[in-house]
Amino acid sequence: MELVAETPYRFRIDRYGDMRVPGIVFASQKLLPDASVDHALEQVANVATLPGIVDASYAMPDMHWGYGFPIGGVAATDIAAGGVVSPGGVGFDISCGVRLLAVDLDRAEIPVNQVMDGLDRAIPRGAGRGAVWSLASRAELEQVLLRGSRYAVEQGHGGPGDLARCEDGGAVDNADPAQVSARAVERGLGQVGSLGSGNHFLEVQAVTEIYDATAARAFGLRQDQVCVMIHSGSRGLGHQICTDHVRAMETAMPSYGISVPDRQLACVPLDSPQGRAYLGAMAAAANYARVNRQLLGEAAAGVFQRVTGRQCELVYDISHNLAKVETHEVDGAPRSLCVHRKGATRALPPGHGELPEDLRAVGQPVLIPGSMGTASFVLAGVAGGGAFWSTCHGAGRVQSRHQAARSIGGKQLRRRLEQQGIAVRGSSARGLAEEAPEAYKDVTAVIEAAEGAGLCRAVVKLQPLGVVKG
Repeated sequence: MELVAETPYRFRIDRYGDMRVPGIVFASQKLLPDASVDHALEQVANVATLPGIVDASYAMPDMHWGYGFPIGGVAATDIAAGGVVSPGGVGFDISCGVRLLAVDLDRAEIPVNQVMDGLDRAIPRGAGRGAVWSLASRAELEQVLLRGSRYAVEQGHGGPGDLARCEDGGAVDNADPAQVSARAVERGLGQVGSLGSGNHFLEVQAVTEIYDATAARAFGLRQDQVCVMIHSGSRGLGHQICTDHVRAMETAMPSYGISVPDRQLACVPLDSPQGRAYLGAMAAAANYARVNRQLLGEAAAGVFQRVTGRQCELVYDISHNLAKVETHEVDGAPRSLCVHRKGATRALPPGHGELPEDLRAVGQPVLIPGSMGTASFVLAGVAGGGAFWSTCHGAGRVQSRHQAARSIGGKQLRRRLEQQGIAVRGSSARGLAEEAPEAYKDVTAVIEAAEGAGLCRAVVKLQPLGVVKG
């Protein structure tokens, strides 16, 4: 496979074999994966073989090896031309995403340890059960799956402003709980309002740099302001939905005459019974994830209210693992496309009709967490942004969790972070070690490449004050 440099931040994989479109990788030379250990570039080429794919198989600067699709992958298929949907293009943590709260508090005013102790008690986390909201029955869970944050707000968890500043107004339409298995329901009942483990976290941060003052004001952010960033998804429910529907598609593919170079790319036509079933279940999981972050945000806001007497306001909530039916221009004509974003964030430009009115002039907020102990960023979508209005989603791993845990101990990492002035509340030393900063790419270099490729623009930089980890 030959990688052709088109610009310092854009590389091309020309079509070969069964590729229907080229591969396009947005990255700097330094950020490109090491092909001897990371097969993400090969996955970009494999995705380009999918039926109905248009334009290109894209990868973001934080790309790395994933299940079927690379993490950081974007691909759109034309529904009218037999375009497929693939669970591998969404991932197991359906609608994993980020929620950012702005606190009416300056950095110099926050009693960090008191706040972190409160969050330590208030935020359920780890691989097991435990939740902010104990759902009583499948019927109640079905309302979460059908209506997302709209249902949570009706039940007293948040207000209308939480819906206006959430992607899709807080709920993905066309959710179908009937396509969610009993096992997925069982896993989901006890986990709504929980952080989970792995790379999920809640971080207290402060705005340390403002790059776009107009956009920052529109987002409700100011210099030295305290913020809360929450990174979580659909927990065991989403994982089970992906597992169930990958199996169903593997069985169904031969009847549609579809073959793929990697079984992890299992897919079916979007308008097939199996395709519609997956989209309905995926939307239900996305609504679960929205409620999950809504409840975690409410719990965090309650801690700030009790400890500091200050209020929190939602800046934005957005997913980075989802497939959405969108209209985009292809070959000069509008087409209805299924846009897969896996480890990639939608970045709508200024003026886009789906943006809330108060954000329309500046573009959509894009929330980019860094690795633990490093900066995070708020970006905005830009006019002319590529890859179907998409950009990066984080720093991107360069070490497996096992490699990271072997390179540093959790207690050693905790001491190092605390020496940097970052208060750490982790449920296990192993969990901390697996998410060590050295396991990730340099998030600043990722942002530079995404901006350099014309995918987004930086608005503010956030530095951590404290972190809660599973």
